[in-house]
Amino acid sequence: MNRSFVPLLLALLAFARLDAGTVVQFRTVHGDLDVELYDAEKPITSTNFLKYVTDGAYQDMFFHRRSVGNFVIQGGGFRVVNRATTNENIAGVPTRPTILNEFAVAPFLPNLAGTIAMAKTSDPNSASSQFFFNFQDNPAWDNPLNSGGFTVFGRVIRGTNTLEAWNRFTVYNPITNPTTTTDLIVNAGAPFGELPLLKLGIRGDGTRYVDLADLVYVDVTLLRVQVTHRANGTAEVKWNPVAGRTNFVEYTVGFPPSWQPLTNLPPEAIASPVYTGAPLPNNDAPKVLPTVIVDPTGDPNRFYRVRATY
Repeated sequence: MNRSFVPLLLALLAFARLDAGTVVQFRTVHGDLDVELYDAEKPITSTNFLKYVTDGAYQDMFFHRRSVGNFVIQGGGFRVVNRATTNENIAGVPTRPTILNEFAVAPFLPNLAGTIAMAKTSDPNSASSQFFFNFQDNPAWDNPLNSGGFTVFGRVIRGTNTLEAWNRFTVYNPITNPTTTTDLIVNAGAPFGELPLLKLGIRGDGTRYVDLADLVYVDVTLLRVQVTHRANGTAEVKWNPVAGRTNFVEYTVGFPPSWQPLTNLPPEAIASPVYTGAPLPNNDAPKVLPTVIVDPTGDPNRFYRVRATY
């Protein structure tokens, strides 16, 4: 393990709580992050975030900023749409009304390594859809004089190796470091001045360019999907379904994603409801025991997601 990342693990242990909140999963090509939300402590912020998730607003979203000086990675602002066009394939995430800044609402939750917080402008009450993960302790975000402080509303409980992978991204410099072309931070012009990329494309004449396929996509879900590739060549997709709703299992073999249906489980196909935690937002249906389906194709290039109709 990278020793420089040990403080993150210690911070997560220090932040362990007895009362568990809603767990949200961030699925990425670097691995999955399980994030526990502080529902009770920051109810306005958590409910706002969950509404974006259940509305499907974050579908085909990518991280658009990996700040070098501030040690954060930021998302929730942009997604890929209209893939058949050439000039309109990136759009802003549709936003809801801004929310009250809960930074000063007790208890105080500092911007420690491994936490997730809301991004906003200089207006303290301007947060809407954008969020960021802290790679290190960022006390500057805990200063009330800094735009009213930045509200932490959750913490990573699984997937610190994924955070570490993003933390290792380096700034692309064609002059001093022209050979480093993977896991980069590039200036693609506002608002993508610190855009994280899996790699840079290269043309026949040697010039570099940004391809949509190389963005760092993230799929946000409440269903905690786990994919296991079996020795017999099949793939097992396991998730915590939502009772009383159709659960859609989909896959893509590339990014930007082109989601293809694998199977749909209607409400009657979901196992009988078994209460396993707090209800979903707006008193929605509780989750039930995990459901498992098998993809006989087992293509290792398939990236799976499960979504439910809310």
